[in-house]
Amino acid sequence: MLKGFEHVGITVKNIDRSLAFYVDLLGLELRVRRRVFNGDELAFLDAKGPMLEMVCPATGALTAEDVAIGRAGVRHLTFNFDSVDEIYNILLDAGVDIVEPPRDAHNRDIARRVAFCRDPDGIMIELIER
Repeated sequence: MLKGFEHVGITVKNIDRSLAFYVDLLGLELRVRRRVFNGDELAFLDAKGPMLEMVCPATGALTAEDVAIGRAGVRHLTFNFDSVDEIYNILLDAGVDIVEPPRDAHNRDIARRVAFCRDPDGIMIELIER
């Protein structure tokens, strides 16, 4: 029997920079950070339920690429906020790469407002307000 969605894993180039984005700006909580046997660094961040797993390979990583329409893959990570406009202003002031400023959601049965930005590695992040 399914108990819930546990976590999603991403690869990052610089774990300190990624932690600054996800923890300091978005508000996720760092639960675990450690170096593993092969020199990679690992972190688990609590997103108020499901977790975000970050792996920073000791050998480095390339910048993320968007998944093209018609190609299978993860298109974006979505985080729910009390106010999309407030988090947007925080990210804008921090110099985060903004893809789309806040607007009313097209799928109003699921969300009220949305905005899009990129994390330090180019991964698309959707910000929603229910």
